[in-house]
Amino acid sequence: MRLVNWNVQWGRGADGRVDLARIVREAGRLGEFDVLCLQELSRGFHPTFAGAGLAGGPAADQFAELADLLPGYEVVEAIGADLPAQTAGLPRRQFGNAVASRLPVGRVIRHTLPWPADPVRPSMQRVALEAEIAAPFGRLRVVTTHLEFYSETQRLAQVQALRDLHLQACGHAARPARSEKTDSPFADTGRPAAAVVCGDFNSAAGAAAHRAMLAPMAGAPGFVDAWAYTHASLPHAPTVGLYDHAQWQDGSFACDFVFVSEDLAPRIAACEVDGATAASDHQPIHLELG
Repeated sequence: MRLVNWNVQWGRGADGRVDLARIVREAGRLGEFDVLCLQELSRGFHPTFAGAGLAGGPAADQFAELADLLPGYEVVEAIGADLPAQTAGLPRRQFGNAVASRLPVGRVIRHTLPWPADPVRPSMQRVALEAEIAAPFGRLRVVTTHLEFYSETQRLAQVQALRDLHLQACGHAARPARSEKTDSPFADTGRPAAAVVCGDFNSAAGAAAHRAMLAPMAGAPGFVDAWAYTHASLPHAPTVGLYDHAQWQDGSFACDFVFVSEDLAPRIAACEVDGATAASDHQPIHLELG
């Protein structure tokens, strides 16, 4: 199974141009992917709807645009920030994540992440999108997320929530309940324990949120950083600041990660950061599980 994770900054490259088709092409350049996990897609932030809108003017509905660009893939979305239109009668302004899969998608869960008060930091509501994927070697959960940038208090609470959600899923895997109902929202609660959790963690490699994700878990397989697992003692390849020096004035570093549950670690065949593309302010990460 080949997965690409990427914070695409609503398709805005270092050249200032918004081009979601370029994002899809660049992801494909890394190899034919089965699953594409994206952060920072928007709906309703086009200048026509939102005054100035987001820089570069993304399309009115980037989730629909992504589905059009990927025929044969199922696209599921999760909205984090969901704000009213600035003008009555126009679409709501929404910002979130997406998973596109050409492998069968089972249960989808949209987890609202904690947002504790931090009055001295700007912030937005964050979300984790979980999609159950039928990989060739078995079912697994793919979770993509984007944690808070400014507030470490919120970021650490969100990491703890991701870990708690993993423990909950492992509980369902170990102790599933069957549903006697058909053609209803009730379903068997069994879920795979195996998981890939990826996204923009807004925490440098080795910093608090990154360390918290890697802490051991009691009663469930913990997580490993797939890039570090593959590259042993090498410094983590940077995922921001390679081309956009205006937003990342302190230089390049790693803040985007692909974590896999320990039971999946032996399946890691490759994990690479692509440093060649400037189609976003972040770099994509390619994971191959064999």
